[in-house]
Amino acid sequence: MNKIRTGDEVVVLTGKDKGKRGKVLSRVDASRILVEGINVSKKHAKPNPMRGVSGGVVDITMPIQQSNVALVDPKTQKATRTKVAEVEGKRVRVTKASGEQLSA
Repeated sequence: MNKIRTGDEVVVLTGKDKGKRGKVLSRVDASRILVEGINVSKKHAKPNPMRGVSGGVVDITMPIQQSNVALVDPKTQKATRTKVAEVEGKRVRVTKASGEQLSA
């Protein structure tokens, strides 16, 4: 069971975006994730009239290591770790700080 999933709110622990919060857009692979507004870099794009793409410098979100982010506790709004617990026969993610159950 992945501790960080698509749609979770996370806070960055290290790097140039330390302290920023964002929503997980997708998982790239087992250890890298895309977070909205985090690790944004500039890319020079050529114009392509067939696709309707105008040229210039565009912002693109790059993947970040999963170990560099932490889930945000919905109760305290601080970074927290999670554990897997059984509630009514189902395995769910629970925050260690407040014991709050995470969605889905």
